Amino acid sequence: MTQTDGLLPHLFRTEYSKITAVLCKLFGIEHVEIAEDIASDTFLLASETWGIKGLPENPAAWLYTVAKNKAKDYLKRNTLFMQKIMHQLDSNELDDRELEINLSDQNITDSQLQMMFAICHPSISAEAQICLSLRVLCGFGINEIAAAFLTSKETINKRLFRAKEKLREENVKIEFPSEGAIGERLETVARTLYLLFNEGYYSHSQESTLQKEVCYEAMRLTYFLLENKKTNLPFINALMSLMCFHASRFEARTDGDGQTILYQDQDENLWDRELISRGNYFLNTAWQGNKITKYHIEAGIASWHTKKEDSAEKWEHILQLYNQLLIIEYSPVAALNRTYALSKANGKAEAVIEAEKLNLAGNQLYHLLLGELYMGTDDLMAVDHLQKALQLATAKSDKTLITNKILAISLLSKG
Repeated sequence: MTQTDGLLPHLFRTEYSKITAVLCKLFGIEHVEIAEDIASDTFLLASETWGIKGLPENPAAWLYTVAKNKAKDYLKRNTLFMQKIMHQLDSNELDDRELEINLSDQNITDSQLQMMFAICHPSISAEAQICLSLRVLCGFGINEIAAAFLTSKETINKRLFRAKEKLREENVKIEFPSEGAIGERLETVARTLYLLFNEGYYSHSQESTLQKEVCYEAMRLTYFLLENKKTNLPFINALMSLMCFHASRFEARTDGDGQTILYQDQDENLWDRELISRGNYFLNTAWQGNKITKYHIEAGIASWHTKKEDSAEKWEHILQLYNQLLIIEYSPVAALNRTYALSKANGKAEAVIEAEKLNLAGNQLYHLLLGELYMGTDDLMAVDHLQKALQLATAKSDKTLITNKILAISLLSKG
């Protein structure tokens, strides 16, 4: 591998979205494809040129210069220039003035933040917001997005096309929301980043590197919000805290073959102490507000999971936090997780009663949980639920995990 081969993918991930955001802000979101094409052409030229001439002294600056020139060439030879840009300039001075395309650090940051609000517009679905975020804000390719969603390139292309068309129809602007609208719009942005992180963290994709990159991009975008005074609010700190705590256990969640390692079996030495420390910092900052959100509660639960000791106090705290979470926002997954915490705090018998009340017969996690709860007290029921979970499982790692549990019960009963 040449030096260029190793650097270009990294630069594409870090600089593509910056160039696209600035150009899209200039052109308008209705011309997002043009911004993407110019950014893509810039990297294509880099690949061709650097392979022959070698790396420039400042590769990122080289990319910005080429992107600027390509954008200026496009504007000068297309009607878009006449319609959107020319009326902003004094026609008598056009010959003497150079069209300015601002790729300063401040404008890049502002453009990406404003782009985030545009992409996370409530007029398009959460799923479409995630796809657009991965493509435009994070620089992911169509193949990577399809792999993350476990679907085809055609499906992703259609989803992106429909989302962009909707943003055009709604005439969404790439700008910072007004003071009155920022609160509601920021909640939509936070939900999209939360779902984006979960898409990576709980993905069934076998590409662990891709999963981590999706999570880290969600964290990078969340940090953008923390760097701006208007968006550095308590619930955004809580969201960042939640992400840090979860990401801290990334390396311990799977083995060398990509198989899932359950929480109780994870090697604590593989947990990232720096991320745990950051998670605690952001969580402490988050509590300075006067409103508790689901991000606060979930971050609190995640913080207890960074304490490996299996104490009654720990699980009682987690149980009470799940009780609060279900009041704020009910979800079947949260209810199942709460039941697991109940089993650890009060015993399996009570948890079985609560779990069966949920009656989530078509849910893999429901049967997996009941399999765990019945294990050791009623192994026939345990195997029955685990077999149902196996039938519902789609990911290879999940199937392997469940199969191993069934085999373990079988071996114990024979022993």
